[in-house]
Amino acid sequence: MRCQICNDKDLIPVYTEQGVEIDYCPDCRGIWLDKGEIYYFTRKPAEMEKEINDAIRKGGPESSKSCPRTGKPMIEISVLGGKLKLGYCPSSGGIWFDEGELEKITKTFGDTFRLKFDKNTIPGLGDIASRPTALPGLPNLFIRSAGVLVLLYGLLGIVLITLVELTGLTPGAALLIAVIIAGIQFLLGPFLMDLSLRFMYRMSWVDYEELPRYLSEFIRNTCEHNQMKAPRMGIIHDGAPNAFTYGHTPNNARIVLTEGLLDLLNEDEVKGVTAHEIGHAKHWDMLVMTAAQLVPLILYYVFRTLISMRSTGREDKTAGPRIAIAVASFILYIIAQYLVLWLSRTREYWADRFGGRETGDPSSLASALVKIGYGLAGRESARQQEKKEERSAGLQAVGALGIFDTKAGVAMAVSSLRAVSAARKMGGEIDKDNLKGAMKWDLWNPWAKYYELNSTHPLIANRIRHLSAQSEVMGKEPFVRFDERKPESYWDEFFVDLSIRFLPVLAFLGFVAASVSMNSPAMIGAGLLAAGFASFIKTGFSYRSDAFPEMSVASLLKKVKVSAVRPVCCTLKGRIIGRGVPGLIWSEDFVMQDDTGIIFLDYRQPISLWDFFFGLLKRARYQNQEAEVVGWYRRMPVPFIEIRSIRVRGENERKCYTYLAKYAMAGILALAGLYVMFVI
Repeated sequence: MRCQICNDKDLIPVYTEQGVEIDYCPDCRGIWLDKGEIYYFTRKPAEMEKEINDAIRKGGPESSKSCPRTGKPMIEISVLGGKLKLGYCPSSGGIWFDEGELEKITKTFGDTFRLKFDKNTIPGLGDIASRPTALPGLPNLFIRSAGVLVLLYGLLGIVLITLVELTGLTPGAALLIAVIIAGIQFLLGPFLMDLSLRFMYRMSWVDYEELPRYLSEFIRNTCEHNQMKAPRMGIIHDGAPNAFTYGHTPNNARIVLTEGLLDLLNEDEVKGVTAHEIGHAKHWDMLVMTAAQLVPLILYYVFRTLISMRSTGREDKTAGPRIAIAVASFILYIIAQYLVLWLSRTREYWADRFGGRETGDPSSLASALVKIGYGLAGRESARQQEKKEERSAGLQAVGALGIFDTKAGVAMAVSSLRAVSAARKMGGEIDKDNLKGAMKWDLWNPWAKYYELNSTHPLIANRIRHLSAQSEVMGKEPFVRFDERKPESYWDEFFVDLSIRFLPVLAFLGFVAASVSMNSPAMIGAGLLAAGFASFIKTGFSYRSDAFPEMSVASLLKKVKVSAVRPVCCTLKGRIIGRGVPGLIWSEDFVMQDDTGIIFLDYRQPISLWDFFFGLLKRARYQNQEAEVVGWYRRMPVPFIEIRSIRVRGENERKCYTYLAKYAMAGILALAGLYVMFVI
């Protein structure tokens, strides 16, 4: 964006102490805030929202200033009883502040605006990494895969041998356990997936003649070049952009694409995604990951079997060893799970590199990842506009071989291209500034590493950086250069969030420990009471309800200090464009689009059966309707809004009561504690 006061001087991103990036003119010191961003800088958002909305309703004369976001003329609005005249853009909802004006208005509403101007936070002024001359090193695929498998099956072997020696189980029975589970998982898995996709997700198999010509030719040429059989192709009839592969070997692989992927992405991006999936087949990822995933499966089976076995009496000498082996099996099961995830993330990087090499343009895959994962996709393509049928957006990952993973969270968001002047190209082009804003959470917030550790896929920001480096080595322009430095440490907020998350458990365990040391059963009641009060604190922190100002998808995505525990209260207006899980007839969640982007809406009631029947019987009434949603914006790691209430024309306002149920459970815990303390 450019400052309209200083002869089109470029605005620069600068960080504030509230953890929000703003657009700043270093010459005139003016500040641009996108729709809703002003509410990040006050402790009284409800009062400020009323002041701003009243000023907007009253309107004002046309301003001499133009909007940095759209280039259109702004209007002057009067706030603080006419003491301030601000530039407001009706089309984008953003506000322009001249030097000192933002400090005045935020101070009036209970806070003081503080601008953190650090040259290391400004792209181009910090240290920029030199252009790589060689590809960033990846672990040797064969050595890491073989090493992990040997380690996993070594752990499994130790458990089975111990099981044979200490419990009397015959070696044949121990081996049979592993063989049966392995056989069922490997042989029947792909066929069970075929049936599931066919009857639950509206998937159909297609001949290559039915695919777009550019795609069918690319797949055939790529497979011929890599000496493998062309995979069987399936299409899920839904608007969610995603792709995944499964099967036994490279020569019986299935690749499934969604119609949304073909609609949203351009041809090069579709090729990049498809090449990534072919890369999984080429590297035998299906077989390797199946073999790896069997180990935690068997360890968990051993754990459950031993725990469920009953003692034969006092003389049962196997009870102690059996319990010890069960505990060890569970611990090794956890370790094995993380080893499998670690291996999966490595193979994702290799599939990305294969896709970049086969297409000759790693940026096409990087662009597709942005649109699919957390997006910043361009505005609707012409092809999308021609579609008459309703589409969904938002697809949970099918497994470790999907193009991205949302297992760690509950949502997917695709944010559209920000408003730009007519002189700039718009059709599907990704705005790199918005992209960097979305990447900052991945690269700076400590919660991102936590979620990556529990994910089958690396963080999208890390994958984009690898692909960008691959482009530079190939002599091409990188998709993005993330040359910004973290302006502050976000560990303080992380530890606060972590403490809040586990506060009820810690409170209860503290009193249990005191009960054991003091031999006082009443302390158990005190522990329940403390857990109840701690649950009140946790729920109040995670479900703040003081004000829900109207915001936009673009302004929400800029927030770095946000997590599953620390939300942003907001109101969002837009159109419901699809289900959360495309093709699934009982999916209760929504996907909404406003003028700046698309985001997932999490519909959550206290009882899951309630969610099921809503999705099955009433969810379709909201499709393609203008809606107003009030809720809590969260990120874990993909962004979503947990619904507090949703309203569409022709339907009564529907509320979600999960937060009230959590308050009720906290009260029940506290009452149970009082009962144990004074009655029992």
